[in-house]
Amino acid sequence: MAGWHGLEAAPPPPRRTEITSERELQEVLGTGGDLRGRRIQGLDLRPVEPLLRAGRDLTGLVVLGGIVPHGLAVHLQESGALVFPTDTSAPVDPYRARLYRPEELYVGLSSGGYDVTPDARAYHWYRDARLAHDVHVTMLRAIHDDSMSDALDEVLDGARVVGVMGGHALRRGTTEYAAAARLGHELASEGLVVLTGGGPGAMEAANLGAWIRDPADLAGSLRTLATVPDFGADPTAWAATALEVRSRLRPRYFPVVDDQARVRSLGIPTWFYGHEPPNVFCDGIAKYFSNALREEGLISRCSAGIVVLPGAAGTVQEVFQAVTPMFYADSGAAIPPLVLVGRDHWIRTIPVWKTLESLARGRSMAAQVRLVDDVTQVRAELAR
Repeated sequence: MAGWHGLEAAPPPPRRTEITSERELQEVLGTGGDLRGRRIQGLDLRPVEPLLRAGRDLTGLVVLGGIVPHGLAVHLQESGALVFPTDTSAPVDPYRARLYRPEELYVGLSSGGYDVTPDARAYHWYRDARLAHDVHVTMLRAIHDDSMSDALDEVLDGARVVGVMGGHALRRGTTEYAAAARLGHELASEGLVVLTGGGPGAMEAANLGAWIRDPADLAGSLRTLATVPDFGADPTAWAATALEVRSRLRPRYFPVVDDQARVRSLGIPTWFYGHEPPNVFCDGIAKYFSNALREEGLISRCSAGIVVLPGAAGTVQEVFQAVTPMFYADSGAAIPPLVLVGRDHWIRTIPVWKTLESLARGRSMAAQVRLVDDVTQVRAELAR
């Protein structure tokens, strides 16, 4: 139908395809909503089984995992739906629609130690040589990682994101760790979402600072964490100390509801580096089996810039992964800044800076690749 002055009427807004919560599914079914072409992801369908059996056309509906009684699964398929069952032998839910909460990955830590946690079991599953070429297992891992990417996109939609990269070996109790935590807090307090690799060291410090709502709580948290300086000798004690800090502050920060009003930081770790346990100071964790997908997802989402603290091989990889799209960016394209922290480290210890200068020379990225002495200079570099 033509609108005024012969213009076509605006199309209706697109219908949300994915249904990822029990409440949303109840609302759709309760109002007689159309399920054709929808995706129900990771839900328990037992409470709504009578409504789903109500003789409706379900052509194009896809049910991904969750709990689906056998009889209901048969009915759904006969009504035109596709049903992808959950593999209960897998230590992860490949179809999960949400990021992990830190507590989920550390279930069982206090009673059985780190080795019995879901995080450790997923790592062992990833490392199992017998499954390396099992097409079913590799498919489940790929689906899981795609689910993580989808959940990240939803959480970060419209957010200004700054990445903080750095080495996993940075020890709690050091001045550098405290400085990274203060940086994370400052960035999050300015409305930025702090995105890290989700592991120990500099990553944990940045996530800690961002997660802290009250700056008065930072000093005491740093002291508690310093009692277990790193994860290498005892990952159970390392994680337990961090969970103690989190559990002590969480009731005061979130006294009414479990979810925070605004996400301040996220972690994107990988089971590829599964010997490095994830830190617990993220509002959400997107953990991947594929390190390549994880790295690309981490770098590409840093819309407000990337800060690189001293690190080694993994951090260097992230630097050049960030530089590549900057190098090939069209003239005039908006390029977020890349700020390296620590002149001595990046010029002498790991001499990356001269290579970056050579790559940037004569290109539009030149003004956006910067080197500073310490973290106190980062905010000004991101702002200009």
